[in-house]
Amino acid sequence: MQESRLLDLFCELVRIESPSFHEAPMAARCADELRRLGFEVSFDDSAERVGSDTGNLVAHLPGTRTGHMVFSAHMDTVQPCAGIEPVVVDGVVRSAGDTILSADDKAGVAAIFEGVRSAVESGSPRPDVTVLLTTCEEQHLLGSSALADGLLPAGAPCYVLDAERAPGTIITGAPCHWSLNATFSGRAAHAGVCPEEGVSAIAMAAAAVSSMPLGRLDEATTANVGFIEGGGATNVVPDTCALAGECRSLYAERAEAQKEAMTEALEAAAARFGGAVSIEWTKSYDAVLFDEEDELVQAIVRASRAAGLEPRFHRSGGGSDANVLAARGVRPVTLGVGMAAFHSVDEHIAVDDLEGAARLVEALIAEGAQ
Repeated sequence: MQESRLLDLFCELVRIESPSFHEAPMAARCADELRRLGFEVSFDDSAERVGSDTGNLVAHLPGTRTGHMVFSAHMDTVQPCAGIEPVVVDGVVRSAGDTILSADDKAGVAAIFEGVRSAVESGSPRPDVTVLLTTCEEQHLLGSSALADGLLPAGAPCYVLDAERAPGTIITGAPCHWSLNATFSGRAAHAGVCPEEGVSAIAMAAAAVSSMPLGRLDEATTANVGFIEGGGATNVVPDTCALAGECRSLYAERAEAQKEAMTEALEAAAARFGGAVSIEWTKSYDAVLFDEEDELVQAIVRASRAAGLEPRFHRSGGGSDANVLAARGVRPVTLGVGMAAFHSVDEHIAVDDLEGAARLVEALIAEGAQ
């Protein structure tokens, strides 16, 4: 592995502005890099369905041994991402301005490219390698959700480099996610003349939220209401109020129980005030859960040690493309790349972690050739 080449590439990638739905310049640069490595590069037809200016990038490199593995990362970033200028101070890469760094997830992309390049240059045996770079991951995994079936090798391990913890960290669990949208309907009335004739939709929403179990409910389950909007004037009893929330759990049955509890709170509040409520639940993605003794997990443990990293297990409260890709026939595991304070202007990554992630990619390729 060439450390300076890796750092130069990472800094080049973070300078490419690629907010969700506008990943085309990043995709073009990635396609060029992969073609130089000998990959056959294609883009799927998801752009129109997702609303992005490019599809997901899918690239394939034939191996010299039997077997197949997938490396995945996402090309989009959150805002503010215009004019990112990376600086390295005391071994840490940060943004020089009031922007994110976009190590989430360009550190993952750069690590994949350098790790694969090092494996190819070494001439060591390697399995077939597919690289999947997705769009709109930051928008509830839209890009990976629109990926067509059959583009990834069935049953292959899929390493998703998109977690904040140090390289060597294996995300053995990530929750399923359900989104809630509800709208209360009451009856409008003049708030000063005849308030008793009105039915306040905001009061219903407040009563519902106050009676819901929210926050961290157990070691595997969380719930939140993050949006409420209703009313139009202070002198009118509001007749509509909308709210949105979510629940997550590593275990499907616990998520279902939480959905029922939140639904019951909504319905009870509507009945108490004499109004009505419409409720819509949408499943965003399923949970991913691995036993630490699973052979796939243990292969990552061996590769981590070979790369000079300390293997660690972690169960996350957030989702990633891995949650969606499990339904595409592969066995996806999210791996730490060392990004820190992501989604903020304080985002940063240690150069040592960037290098560790690239070494891990190379070691996973070697492990897959065994």
